[in-house]
Amino acid sequence: MAEVLVLVDHVDGEVKKVTQELLTAARRIGEPSAVWVGGGSANGRATLAEYGAAKVYVADGSEYTDHVVAPQAELLATLVQDHAPAAVLVSATAQNKEVAARAAIKTDSGILTDVVDVTGELVAEHSIFGGAMVTHAKVRKGTPFLAVRPNAVPAEPSPADAAEEAVSVELSDAARSATVTERVVEERGERPELTEAAIVVSGGRGVGSDDFTVVEQLADSLGAAVGASRAATDAGWYPHQFQVGQTGKTVSPNLYIALGISGAIQHRAGMQTSKNIVAVNKDPEAPIHEISDFSVLGDLHTVAPQLTEEVKKRS
Repeated sequence: MAEVLVLVDHVDGEVKKVTQELLTAARRIGEPSAVWVGGGSANGRATLAEYGAAKVYVADGSEYTDHVVAPQAELLATLVQDHAPAAVLVSATAQNKEVAARAAIKTDSGILTDVVDVTGELVAEHSIFGGAMVTHAKVRKGTPFLAVRPNAVPAEPSPADAAEEAVSVELSDAARSATVTERVVEERGERPELTEAAIVVSGGRGVGSDDFTVVEQLADSLGAAVGASRAATDAGWYPHQFQVGQTGKTVSPNLYIALGISGAIQHRAGMQTSKNIVAVNKDPEAPIHEISDFSVLGDLHTVAPQLTEEVKKRS
């Protein structure tokens, strides 16, 4: 069975959910081998094994993490040249798309980004025009590099060995030219990360101002992440990093609560794979009702506080 390389996303040794999704997608193509850059691989090995990694290539050392993207690209390029995998899968983050693009150039290969699905024959699916159309594409040169959007492929366990193998690469001077001089830890509250959360509560134009308290209180009562529509972020009501949609984050939680969100195509493209969708909107013609499992016709400023109070009573 052909080998498929998967670049691991991890934080402090904890494997991020998107890597579980990538390993699931990789199993359709061949036998997944995870590529772990940096320390802490021992902590994440059990998760990688649970989701089907037959092998884990570990590149541990400051030379891979003290420089910007280029060392990882050279590492992937070397692994491709040495092992001739059927494909390389990375998460479609800004950093990983650059890593994959650089490695693809080094190996004279093709790359497809923002993939939302992939078949065993390496046909990639894209959602375009705000989710209004679906296209299919295939790399026809070299080793396919596929950057897959988080929450696009449901993660499914399939235990494997995850045998570790240390790897090293003699980095070029060019790869060391950009050095990380400082790292600043972003202050985070107790809410889960938006793309990792099992429950997401999002606010839209119906919130009416930059006071997102009604959204945040409901989210906190449920232990949920907070999201926002493009209309809300463009208006400056909530930071852009919390935008859900085609040009923001893609989420697929067990429960998605849309407060005052009309449900434009752009927003739906980023959340319509959620397992259960609850919409609160006083407009009966709002498109969000078409994809909702449960709709409440009412003012979110009346409905959401009542829901928050009920959740608190039962928690």
